[in-house]
Amino acid sequence: MIAGLDRRAAVARLLAGRGDLLVVAGLGSPTYDVAAAGDHERNFYLWGAMGAAAMIGLGLALAQPRLPVLVVTGDGELLMGLGALATIAAQNPPNLTIAVLDNERYGETGGQKSHTGHATDLAAVARGCGIADSRTVTRQDDLPSFAERLHRVGESSAVGIIKVSQGEPTRVLPARDGAFLKDRLRISLGLAPS
Repeated sequence: MIAGLDRRAAVARLLAGRGDLLVVAGLGSPTYDVAAAGDHERNFYLWGAMGAAAMIGLGLALAQPRLPVLVVTGDGELLMGLGALATIAAQNPPNLTIAVLDNERYGETGGQKSHTGHATDLAAVARGCGIADSRTVTRQDDLPSFAERLHRVGESSAVGIIKVSQGEPTRVLPARDGAFLKDRLRISLGLAPS
């Protein structure tokens, strides 16, 4: 068992002063934590799209190059779509940041140990794919510099593996209607609903 950061507090810190930030929240805990930090018209919550958060974030980053895009996902979800890191590195949008809440467990399926609880180092995998700005955040003091990075368009994509403690705070459930969430995001960007 890891002794990591408080997951909910870490996400709240990342989203503080969010400005124009677009947020894609992965399945389960990332969605609950992003919603707990405050529902926002620029939050796009995934319900049942395990493994897709990073690629949806890539699409948004490419479509909205002037806006910072943050993907908040978990270790289990990123492991399911690991090839996304190679695709992101190939495109390398400077406005895309991926924050991985890593508790070394598959939280949505019963708490089984994930690969990061064994030997897999997701920051090293991201660097190996070509995302040079890849780091592991293990201390509260490391969060501000990572948070500063995700609120701006940088030089390249970035990945932060945030080691969080295990446990399940009370779930904060945002809207589950995919069409509503999509249209709400489009309208916030000045686009017509589809």
